[in-house]
Amino acid sequence: MTHTVSSADFLKSYGRIAEVALREPVSITSHGRERLVLLSAEEYRRLKQNDRTALYPWELDNTALNALAAAESPAEAADFDHEVR
Repeated sequence: MTHTVSSADFLKSYGRIAEVALREPVSITSHGRERLVLLSAEEYRRLKQNDRTALYPWELDNTALNALAAAESPAEAADFDHEVR
């Protein structure tokens, strides 16, 4: 669950809101629109470790290309074959 506060309330009550952000994300709004999300440093680091970089096929090394060539789709994937015909 995300806690929501206005930017004015955030400025007035930083200490209290920072404590909430240690337990759950806090959405900070401006003029009724979500503008920022405050979260703990621990949660930020957890999310950052999941970052991935997209590569073009020609940027892959031979090990990755060989692994892709050898990979097989699970049987359930056949349920979607009609979408590519």
